[in-house]
Amino acid sequence: MSVKLVERDGFAGLLFAAVFALLAFAVFDRSFESLERYTYDLALRARERAPTEHIRIVAIDDESIRSLGRWPWPRQRQAELIDKLRADGARVIGITVPYSVPESVIGAETLNALRGWLDASPLTQRVPAEIERFGRDLAQAAADHPRLRPLAAAYADSTLARDYTRLITELTARIGLAADQAGAGDAALAAALSAQGRAILPMRFVLGEADGRPPAPLPDYVRRHALTTIAANMDAGAAPLQALGAQMPIATIGDAAAGIGHLHLMADVDGKVRVEPLVLRYDDALYPSLSLLIAAAALELAARDIAVRPGKAVVLGDRVIDTDRALRMRTHFYRERDGGAAFVADSAADVLGGRLPAGRYRDRVVLIGTTAAGSVETFATPVSAATTPVIGLAHAVSTLLQGDFVVRPAWAPWVEGAVFAALASYVALLLPRLATLPAAAVTALLTLLLVTGPFALMVGQGLWIKLSIAAVFLPAGHFFVMLRKRKPDAHPARAGGAQGDAPGAASSRALGLYLQRQGQLDEAFEALRRVRPIDEPLLDQLYGLALDFERDHRFDRAEAVYRYIGAHQPDYRDVHRKLDRAEQPIETEILGEPKAQAQPAGAGAPQGATDIPVSTLGRYQIDRTLGKGSMGVVYLGRDPKIGRRVAIKTLALSQEFAADKLAGVKERFFREAETAGRLHHPNIVAIYDVGEQDGLAYIAMEFVDGHDLTRHVKPDALLPVPEVLRLIADAADALDYAHGNGIVHRDVKPANMMLVAASRTVKLMDFGIARLTDSSKTKTGTILGSPSYMSPEQIAGKRVDGRSDLFSLGVTLYQLLTGALPFQANSMVNLMMRIAAEPHPPILTLRPDLPAAIVPIIDRLLEKSADARYARGAEVARDLRAAAA
Repeated sequence: MSVKLVERDGFAGLLFAAVFALLAFAVFDRSFESLERYTYDLALRARERAPTEHIRIVAIDDESIRSLGRWPWPRQRQAELIDKLRADGARVIGITVPYSVPESVIGAETLNALRGWLDASPLTQRVPAEIERFGRDLAQAAADHPRLRPLAAAYADSTLARDYTRLITELTARIGLAADQAGAGDAALAAALSAQGRAILPMRFVLGEADGRPPAPLPDYVRRHALTTIAANMDAGAAPLQALGAQMPIATIGDAAAGIGHLHLMADVDGKVRVEPLVLRYDDALYPSLSLLIAAAALELAARDIAVRPGKAVVLGDRVIDTDRALRMRTHFYRERDGGAAFVADSAADVLGGRLPAGRYRDRVVLIGTTAAGSVETFATPVSAATTPVIGLAHAVSTLLQGDFVVRPAWAPWVEGAVFAALASYVALLLPRLATLPAAAVTALLTLLLVTGPFALMVGQGLWIKLSIAAVFLPAGHFFVMLRKRKPDAHPARAGGAQGDAPGAASSRALGLYLQRQGQLDEAFEALRRVRPIDEPLLDQLYGLALDFERDHRFDRAEAVYRYIGAHQPDYRDVHRKLDRAEQPIETEILGEPKAQAQPAGAGAPQGATDIPVSTLGRYQIDRTLGKGSMGVVYLGRDPKIGRRVAIKTLALSQEFAADKLAGVKERFFREAETAGRLHHPNIVAIYDVGEQDGLAYIAMEFVDGHDLTRHVKPDALLPVPEVLRLIADAADALDYAHGNGIVHRDVKPANMMLVAASRTVKLMDFGIARLTDSSKTKTGTILGSPSYMSPEQIAGKRVDGRSDLFSLGVTLYQLLTGALPFQANSMVNLMMRIAAEPHPPILTLRPDLPAAIVPIIDRLLEKSADARYARGAEVARDLRAAAA
């Protein structure tokens, strides 16, 4: 091989390495991160680590609920459970059950009322005396008339004569005793926690950056558990995660605990939990996690014995737990052993029933939590698809006690960069000089080392090094160089590209053309944008791509291509005319119209929009684009038969659903749209027509001059309170009408509520589309919908009715009044947990100036149980109008 050829191949190799690095670290970084997570999980499962024997789990499982009743149990029973564990010698008790609200005392009030009624009723005041008198009279009559003696004997032997007085007295006494004991659960639980001495309770934080307002101060019984031993931070970029809100145990119970630590699940983008935030910041104080406090208590340490090295580690006595820059520990999740669970779990029913051997919990760390199906949200880990919080806590505590955590060293990025640079040098400088077989052998050996080396470090030392990019780059670079060596004349400038193309331009052109032919238009545009120089043949190819976008009715993407062409050659063909037509101002949102162009209903296309290329959907003439919806584009159209303007929402069903489900989805779409089309209500956007053209489904609906309510969900853009109450009351009436016709919206939110500009009335839209998207999966596997507004039963995948819409309406009302959602989280998993199990922040804490009458309405709308909510939208509307008055 000539020196000139080697140098040319070396330059090509370096260029290949640069392009690969750009794609790997910028374009396809998420794909490589997914590969890294996969190898991480694989290596974690291969680690030979056994959990500590000092942890025991007491589970509120299915058997416990069958034996002792539905969860949550009375707190006196939970106190009894803790007392039994203490008596058996438990060293530390960690609890995952939140005690954020007092135990209800409504039962006590009801029982007292019943006791008073019984004391004053004829059942206790008159009936016993009447029974005695009747028996005496009947006995006397039997003595005078022998025929009555059998009747008198039967009555004397009856329960009424023998037992009534005793039974009614016992019933009254039992009701009185129950009334005296009801409502005392909090005190009993606090006494049990205090007696145990080392009971650790959970609290929850809501993560987020401060918005300028100081967070609400935490009570003293929580602040006393804050960490105080903090090393000087030498790295300004290293800091624990910031929390904005907190949910803690009530004072009675929290004050009796030996520690209160945060229980926060942090899932990766794939939904799996791999890390544990050991420390969170709230109001300039650092608070430990529940697992960290439990591990400290097990080592007979207090919160003051926990030291923080910001950005580096957490020190637990003499144990150093290496963390990332945000003080998150990479937890080791233990595999099942001997065909059973990693941790020993006992049923709470067995503990309370005394069916376990004495001393089972002596000097043990006992973790209490729910595992029964349906009683707790689960999450995925590298070793399990469904892990309950108490099991996850056991993994974290064991990791801390045994030092089994995984570490990503500070030097890891430098090593990864150096390895990639060395491989790039190998591909560019050494590989072109090697013969085919030696080159293949060296590449295979290096690739094997790249794959097995990080795996071995993870399994043996718990060190995580990311070399997946390098492991993919090396064989790809080898193939590239070998291909050039077999075709030494195939220089990029002569391999099909235009003369003077930069190296790699020809391949990008070919890739763009291939993707365009396959219908992957967005990917084709990205490939063609990388071609240099930009010459006439490339512009021709781009222009054809823009036309393909137009044929697919994706006019926004076509406009982007025209703008790219115009930026490099403004006078190319008719690009300037297409761009002038596309630049129609759109001031309103989704179904709105610019006020400068507003015309009476039934008018033709707005001025300035008639120069749009002729395009139709069904019988409707498309005038211009209004906006983009959740599954397609929304256009302003015109019905040529009657001259009526309509909003046309398109849904690319063939792109959103798999081929095997498409026929069923289309049938369901037309059926739902037809049903929704029968709704005629002044506060519901009317549906006129539905159809399909060239695989594109569309709905022609009433054109509304206005904007949706998302414009008014920010604190600085809120509507006046009376107007909000009026609008939501009207929306509740509309939902009541729809529910009465057997239609559930399923996606009530501000974006689906149009505010009519002229009348300041509200109109609900997207009836029919909501059921199509509900619980459906797109081709990418993403669940459609608006999770922040979903009801608990919707989150759980249960059958929903109109009360689910009323929950979503309550979320919308809360947001329109405060500028904040009632349920917020940093991940989908945490958001669903909060919606399903955690109470919303009281609305007056966010906005104290609101009328007090709004509070019970919000609280009832946001009840977790559908049975506890309003039954009908008409009731909501009635109460809202009363509150406004």
